[in-house]
Amino acid sequence: MATGFKLTRKGITAHLEPGERTLLQGLFSDVITMLTPDTPAHTDPLAAMVGMDTSAEVPQDPALLRLLPDAVHGNDDDALEFRRLTERSLREGKIGSLQAASLALESNQMHLDPEQARHFAQALNDVRLVLGSRLDLRTDEDAEALHSITEPGDAEDVEQYLALVYNFVTWLQETLMKALLDTLPAR
Repeated sequence: MATGFKLTRKGITAHLEPGERTLLQGLFSDVITMLTPDTPAHTDPLAAMVGMDTSAEVPQDPALLRLLPDAVHGNDDDALEFRRLTERSLREGKIGSLQAASLALESNQMHLDPEQARHFAQALNDVRLVLGSRLDLRTDEDAEALHSITEPGDAEDVEQYLALVYNFVTWLQETLMKALLDTLPAR
C-alpha cells in the first residue's frame, strides 16, 4: 500500500507498490497520448522555436479541452489566435512533466528534488483533470459522490473504478502538495 509523500532529509519521498506505479505510469502515458499533437511541429524554424501552431483548433474532446482551455473568453477569434500562439509549447511542457513523473516511478521508494516534485505535481493534476472530465465532475455534490467510493470491492462498473483511481490520485497529489508546502521557509 502506498505511503503518501513526506518531506525528509533525502527530499520529498513516498513509497508506491508496483501495481500503483504501473497504474500511474499508464495514466501518465494515456495523457501524453492525448496531448501529442496530430500535426508535426511547424516547418518554419522561428514558429517552431516559439511554439506557434497555425493548425491548432479548439479540442473536441472535453478532457483535452480541460487540459488546454481557452485563454480568452467571449471572443472566439482571439481565443483561437492565442491558442495558435501558445498551445504547442503548452502541450510540450505538459508532456515533459508527465514524462519526468513517469521516470520518477521507476523504483518503489521515490525521492524527489523540488523540480521533480513540481513535475510530479503537474502530472498528477493533469491526470485528475482528465479523470474529472471523464467522470463528468462539475459540482461539489459530484465530488462528494466520487469521494464516497473508497473500497475496491465497492466498484461495480467502470465509472466507479475510475472514481477509485481519481480518489487515489487526489490523495497522492494532496500529500505531495503538503510536502511541498513544508519546503517553504517558516515565517
